[in-house]
Amino acid sequence: MINMSVTYRNNVLFADVRKFNIFGSDGCIIVGRRKNEELNPKNLIRTVKHGGVLVWGCMSASGLSSLVFIDGIMNHEHYLSILKDNLKLSAQNLGIRDDFIFYQDNDPKHTALNVRLWCLYNCPQVMKTPPQSPDLNPIEHIW
Repeated sequence: MINMSVTYRNNVLFADVRKFNIFGSDGCIIVGRRKNEELNPKNLIRTVKHGGVLVWGCMSASGLSSLVFIDGIMNHEHYLSILKDNLKLSAQNLGIRDDFIFYQDNDPKHTALNVRLWCLYNCPQVMKTPPQSPDLNPIEHIW
């Protein structure tokens, strides 16, 4: 990408889905305590099982798109409906030409057959990323 022309780089649309936790973290939490104090209320942390929000967004060199808040569980059909409703509109709003290059990672929702077929007919160019590669999408730094 570094060796590509400025025109090429300005015509790339990066998209991704991100989960934001409302209450706490998905990771482990370490609590320091003395022996036999594990049930002491000061050592307990309340959890909420449904405390996250899924968001879809995209960006280019010219700016950021509007965010799409996702209700329910994200699967390939839901992802495809988001692309149909928002991808081309976002590209137009960002001032990107109709022959933009679309970049998404290798999430299973992104590589499902129906999503790949839709992209084949509706996105002039899709940037390929190798399987099991680190996520190089610059939108990760925006989140």
